[in-house]
Amino acid sequence: MIIDIHSNDNDTFKKVKQLSKKKYRDQYEQYIIEGVRIVLDAVEKKKSIDYIVFCEDLFDTSGGEQLLHLLTKLHYKLFKMTKKMYSEITDTKTPQGIMAILRFEEHNSEFILNKDNSLSIVLDRIQDPGNLGTILRTADAAGVDAVLMAKGCVDLYNPKTIRATMGSIFNIPIINFNSTEEIINVLKCKGFEIISTSLNASQYYYELNFNNKMAIVIGNEANGILPEIIQNSDHVVKIPMIGNAESLNAAIAASIIMYEAVRQRYIQKI
Repeated sequence: MIIDIHSNDNDTFKKVKQLSKKKYRDQYEQYIIEGVRIVLDAVEKKKSIDYIVFCEDLFDTSGGEQLLHLLTKLHYKLFKMTKKMYSEITDTKTPQGIMAILRFEEHNSEFILNKDNSLSIVLDRIQDPGNLGTILRTADAAGVDAVLMAKGCVDLYNPKTIRATMGSIFNIPIINFNSTEEIINVLKCKGFEIISTSLNASQYYYELNFNNKMAIVIGNEANGILPEIIQNSDHVVKIPMIGNAESLNAAIAASIIMYEAVRQRYIQKI
């Protein structure tokens, strides 16, 4: 069933508009995904979609009409609005004309963290939504078991983060904690070895054995990892810096280390 929205006073229109702000996403425990591909991905993976909003632009998008037919067939709650109204709620410069409102997803941290030989990523005050999304996408590609986020990180459901994940937000468990210190304490109790990076480390990342139950800490873009976290780490490693750059982008550094774990755990065993 398709419900037409004709007025900016419509409750659904006003609520979707509110979801552009973090405080309302937290209040309603809902977030927005936008675009044909990611909406289809959410449908195929049976994610908790509350309702879907679209406009006539959808019919000019490749695959848009087929997606709408599928959504109608699956009995999703659909709201249609004018192009002008849709432009007031979209976050993209060239919108495809469709978005879905999803509920926050919770994961069983006990089950995930009790897994033998687990590899997790700890995010310590990551601030850039593009970096966060790229780290999540890389973690998904690298087969990471979970990403653990502390308060102080950029909002997971920021639209820029969602876009940067390219759908990987649906594929990897993301668990929230109050602080990085809390994450480290939990991981230590679960038998994880904690790996941090520092330019002052004496050991290179590729000299470390990544075949154990491990968690890799990725630090803040400007200030790196908290000193107390480094002090409580089992291993502190560095990435070679041959040129004149002082540091690497956080997402790039995370990717390099994650794929060393991939190389040791999977590639060199083939």
